[in-house]
Parts: sequence; structure tokens; C-alpha cells
Amino acid sequence: MGAIARHEPPGGEPLLQGRPTAEVIADHLREQIVLGVFRPGQQINESVLAAQLTTSRGPLREALQRLCQEGFLINWRNHGVYVLELTKEDVKEIYAVREAIELSSASTLPDGEQENIDDTIRVLKQIVGEMAKHVALPDWQALARLDMQFHTTFVAASGNSRLIRIHQTVAAESRMCILNLDVSYPRGDVLVREHQMIIDRLDERDRRGLQEAITQHMRKAVEDLTPGRAPQVRT
Repeated sequence: MGAIARHEPPGGEPLLQGRPTAEVIADHLREQIVLGVFRPGQQINESVLAAQLTTSRGPLREALQRLCQEGFLINWRNHGVYVLELTKEDVKEIYAVREAIELSSASTLPDGEQENIDDTIRVLKQIVGEMAKHVALPDWQALARLDMQFHTTFVAASGNSRLIRIHQTVAAESRMCILNLDVSYPRGDVLVREHQMIIDRLDERDRRGLQEAITQHMRKAVEDLTPGRAPQVRT
């Protein structure tokens, strides 16, 4: 991450480019956890990490506390901080929340302004086009990132700030589920087709069809990502 240039605002914590240092560190560590740099069950060595990030223990501890609150880390009293190991039930809960959020977005989007719908469809089509390119390669991490970008864009189009904020956390957890599995995309064409189906139903303002497409997409993801079977990965 490199050295953290900081200054001390009156009565506050150090800032980096207008943001609290702890927030910057939390964002960095969250992404590292999602990408599997820190593996599930791995203990976070605070002193080593502080040296690597060239930061003091104060903002680092605050960042770790934030990630514990978000569910990416777990603090075992007298034992230390560890990366969360996602269970089958965790995966079910994550996708149940995502389904609820995206169904809520799907219920309001078709009634929105045509300009908003058109802009959303344009961006979603661009993302699906990029996904198709990476399916052909294949590029696992890029697919997972684009997949989450698709769903984040969809929810953001609802304009509901609270849904957007909650979705950001569960979307990161979803990427954590996917990228920590040693699997590939055996049916990448299906993955692209499912996302295109969501776009088509939105373009038609078919609220029921849109909700059905999302529900099927999420529930198949749970089947594919839970242990006990060979996964057909999607998000």
C-alpha cells in the first residue's frame, strides 16, 4: 500500500486525501480480503501489517474494528483477529439479503424516469459486453468484479441510498465467496445470458419478469456456491 501521507485536522484523526486514514486502510484491507490475499481463517498480525502499511497502530486498529463490524473479520478475545470463514449458512444469508435488495430495486425501477432506465441499460450492456470478453479468456477475478459491478449499478439506479449502502457490503461478501473458491466458469455463456435477461426485462419494464429473473439468478447462485456439489459459478 506504501507510506500513508497524513496531516492532523483540528480535533480529528489523520487524513489521507481528505479521508480518515482508518477508512483508507479499511478499504484497502477489505479489497485484499475479498481478493483472497488474506485467506479465510488467517490471523491478522497487527504489528506486521502496521509495518507493511507504514502506519501507526491507532488507525489500523480502528480499521480492523470496522471490518469486524462489517463481518469480514472476527475478533476472538485473547486470541486475535481472524478473517471470517464463510459457511454454507453464511452464503445463504448473503444471497438472501442480496435477493431482497435487488427485488426491491426491481419493483421501483420500471416506474422510474425513462432517461434513468435508458442510462442504466446502457451501462449494464457495457458491463455484460466486457463479461463476455472475459468469459472467452477466461479471467476469473475480472468476471467476479464485473459481475458485482453489474448488480451494484442495478441497485444504484434505484436511487435508494440505504439499499445502496447495504448492498455494497453484501456485494463485497459475495465476491469473497466466489474468489475464495478454487473453481472456474464452466458455463460462462449461461452467466452472460442470465445478466442479459435482467437487462431485457428492465428494458421491457416487465416488473414481474425482472423480479423472476433476479430470483432465479440468486437462488441458482446459492446452489452453485454452497459446499457439497461441483459449483457452476455465478453471482
